[in-house]
Amino acid sequence: MLNQGNLFLAITFWVLISATLIQIFYYLYFYLAVHLYRPEASNNLQPVSVIICARNEAENLRRFLPAVLEQKYPEYEVIVVNDCSEDNSYEVLGQYLLKYPHLKVSTINKDPKFTHNKKLAQFIGIKASKNELLLFTDADCTPDSDKWLEGMASKFDDRTTFVLGYGGYFREKGLLNSFIRYDSMTIAMQYLGMAIRGIPYMGVGRNLAYRRSLFFANKGYGVHNQLASGDDDLIVNSNATDANTVVQFSIGTHTRSVPAHSVNEFLKQKKRHYTTAPHYKLRDKILLMTEPASRIILYASFTVLLINLYLWPYILTVFGLRLIIQTTVFILISKKLDERGIVPVSLFFDIFSPVIYSVIYISKPGSKSGRNRWK
Repeated sequence: MLNQGNLFLAITFWVLISATLIQIFYYLYFYLAVHLYRPEASNNLQPVSVIICARNEAENLRRFLPAVLEQKYPEYEVIVVNDCSEDNSYEVLGQYLLKYPHLKVSTINKDPKFTHNKKLAQFIGIKASKNELLLFTDADCTPDSDKWLEGMASKFDDRTTFVLGYGGYFREKGLLNSFIRYDSMTIAMQYLGMAIRGIPYMGVGRNLAYRRSLFFANKGYGVHNQLASGDDDLIVNSNATDANTVVQFSIGTHTRSVPAHSVNEFLKQKKRHYTTAPHYKLRDKILLMTEPASRIILYASFTVLLINLYLWPYILTVFGLRLIIQTTVFILISKKLDERGIVPVSLFFDIFSPVIYSVIYISKPGSKSGRNRWK
């Protein structure tokens, strides 16, 4: 008969097995799908409106806007919404207006009596567009190639409403940059993999395309109009289905963004992003919470069992199997998404990131910082 200590360890052992099986399921069913995905070729190039919202982004517009304006694509317009900028964004855009006839600029003037978030700027950009297909990115983003627009637009056919792209970050020195890129890649593993498996739940505004008609049929952002954030992920979560959503992450169709350069800046961005999570569909919330929860349980149960040397050859085998699968999938996807240098630090981040994300999620942002910030 088992004493209490052995009973506890026996239960912990089966908890470890269960958590490991959940982890292996996520890696082999959802995440590996990103590597296995083979897109269908298409030459259906319809006119596109690229929409960029910018607030005090003069330097980023100077650096990155030409790459958007010089895409190799037969017919498109670029609409920049200059939202209450107080730097020299207007002068930078004025120079580009003289050089690029397909550039349009909409300006929102600052009014001390009226504050707004990014959704108003997005709405003005969409309203000013003339094409059915809309492609969104940010002022601090640049396409990986001059085939970005073609790659994203070519995925549209009569059935397609959403095209989910990949938006990564520039590679720089430092542990924070590595974590930001790891964070971006693992989130992409989730939303791209789940979309491929018929469960689209979000997209990133750095590289997202959808139909103009959907936006107005949905009365803008629908029930989420009042929220400060959610201009990208919630419109996907509310309207994307297996039948109307495709993904595009071929090399050359990615975008790269300027990463946060301080922990405080990164935390503010993550807190803002997390404000939309409670509004996801229940199915999606369960799927998104199960993976990190099972990861925490896996590491905790493994540690307890190893300290007590309980069936240690078996627990090392189980843990090693999951580690091999995880590392293999990470290597394959890092190549697919062109994220060099992530794999060596991925195990370290994999252990601590669920705890970090949990702390960020439960620490609600202040009302002032969350109300009108849109970056």
